[in-house]
Amino acid sequence: MGELRIFYHEDNKIKISKSLDILKKVTLKELVWIDLNDVSEDIEDKLEEFLKIYIQEDEEIEEIEMSSRYMQTDDSIVANSNFLQENYTVEPVSFIIKNGILVSVRHAELKSFSETVKKIFANSRNFITGYHVLVTLLETRVEYDADMIEDATDLITGLSKTLNTEDDLDQGILIRIKDLQEKVMIIRQNIMDKQRVVSNMLKCNFFPEELLPRLTMIIKDINSLFEYTRFGFDRLDYLQDTFLGLVNLQQNKIIKIFTVVSVIFMPPTLIASIYGMNFKHLPELDWKLGYPVSILMMVGFSGAVMLYFKKKKWL
Repeated sequence: MGELRIFYHEDNKIKISKSLDILKKVTLKELVWIDLNDVSEDIEDKLEEFLKIYIQEDEEIEEIEMSSRYMQTDDSIVANSNFLQENYTVEPVSFIIKNGILVSVRHAELKSFSETVKKIFANSRNFITGYHVLVTLLETRVEYDADMIEDATDLITGLSKTLNTEDDLDQGILIRIKDLQEKVMIIRQNIMDKQRVVSNMLKCNFFPEELLPRLTMIIKDINSLFEYTRFGFDRLDYLQDTFLGLVNLQQNKIIKIFTVVSVIFMPPTLIASIYGMNFKHLPELDWKLGYPVSILMMVGFSGAVMLYFKKKKWL
């Protein structure tokens, strides 16, 4: 179900309204943030007319080209960015800021938005304009990205502990490694998307100067997260190589056992084959001790081969 929230200044405090009727009672200078969460096209049309802005269609918001991710005019900024949910699904969000008013367009509940609302009501003096809200939203999102990287790191550490012996090997471990690789890749793409947007905001000539240091700090935080994701990839590659190496060792041991067994039974097989031939003249065929001597020869040769293998430490 869609939700409209309009944040505005009144009596040195920020208040919230869920109806467009508030726009008739406040001035543009009093408006701070208009959050559109899966609202109807009718509401979007009314806001476009009131604020003199253009709200992009879903297909435009999801475009990956840089020209679609960030656009700037003489008095407005349009920035599209992906926000991750807890199940690692990507939710595109569009930000439009004009005359100090922030408009956000999304279609899902996001923790970073809920946390930002808490921050607004906890200290409303810090949110003078929509620029301040936008920077706080990006800061909060990067913090959640860091939490997701920490969770992924804990999962990688837990997976690493399962690879203690060859007895722990199963197909599920390889699938878990692949799943973690995909999750780390999604996080990396998400923070890379933030980096591109924030970098362009730093170049904006009308972005409030007091907020530029905070944008710079966001870039630094994102760069540090890149290092963590790279470390996660390296660990997963190492785990994958370890898993495949242990599988190869296990297979080599099996092949070794089959080889040893085959060699042990080669002398008995040779003796049995000789006396299993259908020639008329085999001197030992009429020998009363022929059978037990043949058995003893088979056992003796097999035992000798086993002793030789043990001496060479092949068994």
